[in-house]
Amino acid sequence: MTPAQSYPHLDVLFITPEIHPLNKTGGLGEVSAALPTALSEFGVNVRILIPGYPQILNGLKNKQKVAEFAAQSSFPAATLLSARLPFGASGNVPLFIIDCPELYWRDGGPYTDPRGHNWPDNAIRFGLLSKIGAILACDASPLDWHPDIVHCNDWQSGLVPAYLHFHKGAKAASLMVIHNLAFQGVFSPETVSQLGLPQSSFHVQGVEYYGGMSFLKAGLYYCDHIVTVSPTYAREIQVPPLGFGMEGLLSLRRERITGIVNGISDEWDPINDPHLEQNYSMDDLSGKVINKTVLQQQLGLTVDPDVPLFGAVSRLTYQKGYDLLLRIVTQLIDIPGQLVILGSGEATLEQELMRMARNHPGKMAVRIGFDEKLAHLIEAGADSFLMPSRFEPCGLNQMYSQCYGTPPLVHGTGGLLDTVVDYTPESLADGTATGFVFHELTPEAFLGALERAVAAYRDKSVWRRLMRNGMAQDFSWRASAADYRKIYLSLLHRKR
Repeated sequence: MTPAQSYPHLDVLFITPEIHPLNKTGGLGEVSAALPTALSEFGVNVRILIPGYPQILNGLKNKQKVAEFAAQSSFPAATLLSARLPFGASGNVPLFIIDCPELYWRDGGPYTDPRGHNWPDNAIRFGLLSKIGAILACDASPLDWHPDIVHCNDWQSGLVPAYLHFHKGAKAASLMVIHNLAFQGVFSPETVSQLGLPQSSFHVQGVEYYGGMSFLKAGLYYCDHIVTVSPTYAREIQVPPLGFGMEGLLSLRRERITGIVNGISDEWDPINDPHLEQNYSMDDLSGKVINKTVLQQQLGLTVDPDVPLFGAVSRLTYQKGYDLLLRIVTQLIDIPGQLVILGSGEATLEQELMRMARNHPGKMAVRIGFDEKLAHLIEAGADSFLMPSRFEPCGLNQMYSQCYGTPPLVHGTGGLLDTVVDYTPESLADGTATGFVFHELTPEAFLGALERAVAAYRDKSVWRRLMRNGMAQDFSWRASAADYRKIYLSLLHRKR
């Protein structure tokens, strides 16, 4: 009996606005490719619903029309296509694509135009995603396949539970997953009628949110269960400031909230990573030294194996704590240490980081934009990875870093606190230490953690044990998928 055959059958509709590698703006894209694949190994029959952006339709072959949806409310007509992801194990997971050129066939990203401005009709664009998701999840579906559970991700699919709530017939149970509560999909009150929701839903006990209507509020209020992407974040969002105005609702629903840490894709593996100069493993770390040398050479840093090299790959935003990093760069360089940063974001942070790099030639390098190969090389070539985030629902790079033997240095929040064990003599002795955690969000606390990391780095036996502890962690999607499956079964049992 195969693993998939040993589990009870479950049908799940997984709704997402992005999926790696066809289109991705952040961690949700990676989750949307990896989690459904891992769920299928537990016998869960997952089908993914996604808008038909140009990158999606151009990247898929053998598309077939499976349904038509007539225009209604403010929604134009749309066609539902089916296909399969054309890569790796994810190719086993079927896709439903909403082909609606009027809403999705555009230059730019999934949420913004080429200049970075939000599309003015995002409410209609993602209202249609939610509306069709809800139709497929109830007895009004034109398909023979009917899901037991509809799995909604972030605000873009937040109206699915609302549409299902007002549907009188049979329907799937709904799960709302919060990847980042800061993004809430807030629009004007008249959007309620444009989206075909009853006016009675525009209420504090409904979709109303401080005078506007919020897709995410709708999902959190009407869904059957809520998941956040780490246990600590599940607690943090029930109080200010990380509740972002929804802490009252979330605290009332605390018995229906579960935190499940994301997994990471198997492409993040130093043994097989094709982006590295030299592959390596926990048993043979010699390749890590080679990758550090190549990274230093490529970015114009002084080649010195004895100077600790700190790396970061991130959106350059206030949330990620880069203003805090700027305040201690000089002290980091004077330790002495080196710093390399890859990312893009707020213009003022980009400009200030570039200015600091010019002031510290050979010691600091900044690359604005994104480069997949360089991102992997930084994980492998850096000695430690910096994540001073003000809040971090889950985070992925701290897990990548541990797999690459690059102990992360993080602020103790959200998923960072759940996945990094602070180095102390005691945690090193019991084999649990994997990185460095600071708790007060101040330059002094951040610098103190850096100084602790450098002291540990200078003791080669301590550092090697830290590296190996991290590389021994299991951050695969299997454990997370098992936890999601348990929630699906509990929802199904509760529904029946």
